[in-house]
Amino acid sequence: MSSDSGTAPASRETAPSAARRTLSVGAWLSGERVWPYLFVLPAVVLLVAIFGYPLVMVIRNSFYAGGVGQLSFNGVGNYVSLFDDGVFLKSLKNSLTLLICVPVTTLLALLIALMLYEGTRAWKAYRLIVFVPYMIPATAVGVTFSYLLQQHGIFNQILSDLRLGAFAQDWLGNVHIAIFSVGGVIIWTQLGFGVVVFTAALLSLPEEVSEAATVDGASRWQRNRYIIVPQIRGTLEFFIVIEAIQVLAWAFPYVYVMTQGGPNNATTVMDLYIYRYAFNYNSVGLSSSAAVVLLAMASVLIYFYSRARRRQEERL
Repeated sequence: MSSDSGTAPASRETAPSAARRTLSVGAWLSGERVWPYLFVLPAVVLLVAIFGYPLVMVIRNSFYAGGVGQLSFNGVGNYVSLFDDGVFLKSLKNSLTLLICVPVTTLLALLIALMLYEGTRAWKAYRLIVFVPYMIPATAVGVTFSYLLQQHGIFNQILSDLRLGAFAQDWLGNVHIAIFSVGGVIIWTQLGFGVVVFTAALLSLPEEVSEAATVDGASRWQRNRYIIVPQIRGTLEFFIVIEAIQVLAWAFPYVYVMTQGGPNNATTVMDLYIYRYAFNYNSVGLSSSAAVVLLAMASVLIYFYSRARRRQEERL
């Protein structure tokens, strides 16, 4: 008697759960939950084919030495060779030096965006003018500035006409300033993108808060510093990370067209180093290991961006 009364409730409790499991499996098999994944599947397969497989192969090849069709396992030998190579260390230093472009571009773009946001007349036309350099192909920009910045180029000629010839330099041929000349071109090109991004973020802000601060007697500096700019902090962080990755991984067209990495490797950057060893020297392993180092640097930037975003969401 007691044994029957003890087992009956257990059977009654498990029946609803079993029914729910049956219904959920039936719903899954009937397509109610399968369809969303089927819609996403082609995009996932395409991303894996375009990005995932090459990434895996690059990491794999970084442990092999030799060229195409002649690869032999080398372990971490490629990485040891990289950091023993003075040219690679120089390219690493140059790539890190170009990161100076990021805060300069961010600050200039933010200042221009704030001026446009505060009601400059014909601000849309100004924004378009600033954005035009970003739309010009990097190759065209490089060719143009390679002529402008030559020792006997137009820029030095303008300085001479203004009686500032003492400041004329061989902007692309001087070992000490060539990398900064390339950085200046990158800033000029990327500035428009930052202005558009920041202006869009500013225009999405509610005007009531800024107007209330003005009524309370806040100056323009105080209003921008303590009220407006903190509201677009997420956009600032996004732009900084994107620009840092852009400078690290996409300086190749400017350097390749303007200086070919010279003089004396003064403007050789990591992506140019990868290109040379992959296509000029047919060293798949060494170029792959350099690409992995570059990927690791970009991943660190993405990690800090994600961490900053999580902290901001927690504060909100």
